[in-house]
Amino acid sequence: MAIIALVSAKGSPGVTTTALACALSWNRRVVLAECDPAGGSIMAGYLGGALEGPRGIGELAVGELRDGNLDEAFWSQLVDLDAPRRERLLLPGVVDPAQAGSVTPLWQRFADVFASLDRGRPAYDVLVDCGRLAVPGPPWPLLRAAAVVLVVTGAELPELSSTKSVVRAIQRDFAEHRVPPGSLRLVLVGSGNGRAEISRALALPIIGQVPADPRTARVLCHGGTVRGRRPLMRAAGALEVPIRALLERRQARLSWPTEAEAPHAV
Repeated sequence: MAIIALVSAKGSPGVTTTALACALSWNRRVVLAECDPAGGSIMAGYLGGALEGPRGIGELAVGELRDGNLDEAFWSQLVDLDAPRRERLLLPGVVDPAQAGSVTPLWQRFADVFASLDRGRPAYDVLVDCGRLAVPGPPWPLLRAAAVVLVVTGAELPELSSTKSVVRAIQRDFAEHRVPPGSLRLVLVGSGNGRAEISRALALPIIGQVPADPRTARVLCHGGTVRGRRPLMRAAGALEVPIRALLERRQARLSWPTEAEAPHAV
C-alpha cells in the first residue's frame, strides 16, 4: 500500500495513538515512521524508554548529512514492535529539538526511501505520523508522496474548525505541486457531529472512525498490554480494509490504457 500519512490540526487529537493502533493491528507488514517535527513520543511512552542508546530518524538524518549512508543505516534504526517477527517496525522520531534541524532538509530523501519499501522483498506499508501541521518545518514532501493522506480530527465543532483550515492548506499545497487529487480522507476520533454533516462541511469523504477508548489510548501512550479486542484496536484494524480498497481502485484507474494506448477495434 506504499505510504499512508496521518496528520491533524492544532487541537485535534489522536494522530500518534491512531497510527500506533493501526501499526499494531493491520495484517500486512508495516513500518511506522514518527515524522512529527515536534518530536516523537512512542519510545518514551508506549515502549517506556526500555531501549538504550539513540535510535531513529534523527540519527539517520545526522548520518545522512555526514556520510550519505541513509540507505545502509535505515534498517538498523528500526525497533521491532513484535519481536522477533519484524512485521511491525517503528522508526522513532526526534527526541532532541536540535535534531529537527537535521531532519527538515531531508524530508524528500525520507519520502523516497519510504516509497521504496513497498517494492522490497518483503514489502512493507509505511504509516507516517506527521503530527500537527502547524509546526515549523512540516514534512510536506511526505504528504505529497503519500498514496493516502488521513486527516485525523475530532468530531466536535472547535476541532472541525481547525481541521478545515488544515484541509484547505493541504489542498492548496497539492494543487501548487500538482499532486493528483483523491488522496485526502478524514478519520474521525470519538463522537460529536454526524458523519454526513462533517463530510459536507469539510468537503472530504470520511474513510473511518475510531471511538474514544481512554483505557486503550492510555496503554498506547504510556505502555502496557495492548488488547486486540478493545474498541480502539478493532476500529484501527478495520481501517485497513477501506484504505486498501481505495488504493486498489486508484491503481486500477492508473493502469487503464489511455486513448492513444487502447487497441483499435477491427
